[in-house]
Amino acid sequence: MTLPRLLWVPALLGFAVIVLPVIGLLDRVEWARLPALVTSDAALSALGLSMQTAAMSTLVCLLLGGPLAFVLARSDFRGLRVLRSLVLLPLVLPPVVGGLALLYLLGRNGFLGQLLGVQLPYTTAAVVLAQTFVAMPFLVVSLEGALRTAGERYEAVAATLGAGRWTVLRRVTIPLLLPGIGSGVVLAFARALGEFGATIAFAGSLQGTTRTLPLEIYLQRESDVDAAVALSLLLVVIAIVVIVVARPRAVEGLR
Repeated sequence: MTLPRLLWVPALLGFAVIVLPVIGLLDRVEWARLPALVTSDAALSALGLSMQTAAMSTLVCLLLGGPLAFVLARSDFRGLRVLRSLVLLPLVLPPVVGGLALLYLLGRNGFLGQLLGVQLPYTTAAVVLAQTFVAMPFLVVSLEGALRTAGERYEAVAATLGAGRWTVLRRVTIPLLLPGIGSGVVLAFARALGEFGATIAFAGSLQGTTRTLPLEIYLQRESDVDAAVALSLLLVVIAIVVIVVARPRAVEGLR
């Protein structure tokens, strides 16, 4: 199919909206100080915590969001549309609202926090939970879309041959969904890595415990703009590596 040439104008403008801010960031970098800024103790601590918590939250998203995507894609019951809307709620809520919701659920004065006697806020576990809250819809949407695209014909054939439900799931459905699972995992990890609002509202900013790289960037912006820019560039590079290198077919699978 040959695209109308007129479409290239808004397409290029849309591309510019995404790329030009990154170019502006590159123009502001103090290249002479860059190595020292990105290898400072605070930067390395924040980076390590971000990678650790993003990996943990992505695993939680996969373990909980995977089955949720199956329920949304393969079930048909009253209230399914409402359930899907609630699952997508973190996509449209400001992250700080999600952080406050978690705080008033699991905080010292939250009804579940009081009931269970837990003290999750301002801990590393709170960071993981905040990241999971904002990242899970990305995995669910990606996997649900892959399930609907794959259809049920292969599963139906396997069932007619005598395969049980778990056998069909393990030997047929999951192998077919591996590209979709990979795409969802990459999207969830990238979103968790860049999470800020829910984290600072629910987990605070304690160095070595809850201060992830986005929080470190925010704090450095007030005291050392060059450091904030350098760490922002580091986060951009990591995001590109995650999306392009770690899962090179994630975008190609959408074509």
